[in-house]
Amino acid sequence: MSVAVSTDEETGVAVVTLDRPGRLNAVDLATRDRLVAVWGALRFDDTVRAVVLTGAGERAFCTGLDRDAVVPQPDSPYMTDDPLLRVGPKSNDLWKPVIAAVRGMACGGAFHLLGEADFVVADPTAAFFDPHTTYGMVSAYESMLMALRMPPGEAARMALMGSAERLSARRALEIGLVSEVTEPGAALAAAVGCATVLAGYPPRGVQGTVRALWAAKEAALAQAFAQAPHLIALGNLPGDRQAELFRGRRRDFRTR
Repeated sequence: MSVAVSTDEETGVAVVTLDRPGRLNAVDLATRDRLVAVWGALRFDDTVRAVVLTGAGERAFCTGLDRDAVVPQPDSPYMTDDPLLRVGPKSNDLWKPVIAAVRGMACGGAFHLLGEADFVVADPTAAFFDPHTTYGMVSAYESMLMALRMPPGEAARMALMGSAERLSARRALEIGLVSEVTEPGAALAAAVGCATVLAGYPPRGVQGTVRALWAAKEAALAQAFAQAPHLIALGNLPGDRQAELFRGRRRDFRTR
């Protein structure tokens, strides 16, 4: 399956793994549907009290929407369908704590997932960037989510600089995007360790705290998200032009 789930009933921790390493864990429509199903199932599984979200392989946590995914769009600037809007736990009404463990690249649509994680633990290889502008696309939902996780200037720089820059794990820690940078290869174990602690607490208090933290920013997100479809429809280049830019993309980048 494109998303694997393993549950430890003794600790109460589930590990959800994006399992498409050959595609750098990019999300196609089947993966999106599987994530929706997984989050829905975890809502009803009382043996699971905390969740870790990670990606298979060493190269990437997630590289956003799979470019081979075919997403039909209404012929209207007022209606844009983004298939990643429901890939995250909060969008599926899951209020159990979710910790992201990031190794390798996390870019573009991956921020739908990171934006709905409660906190992020990173391997030193983690690298964060948003390539939308490089390929003639508006970074709307992604930049809105990151604007609530990072200082405004850092969110703006990442969204605007596109594929020319990548944010290192060290810099991500300095600005608060991640809460911990582990030793090489230890991010998943560190995230599971945190999740195990949370799973050992009375669940209603933990879940209420998760809900309270999300409530502090969901009103701002709702207002921002209402503008996103129009911005995307007006600002995105046609698909064939995006594909042309992608084929000619630059391979060099700066890491800071």
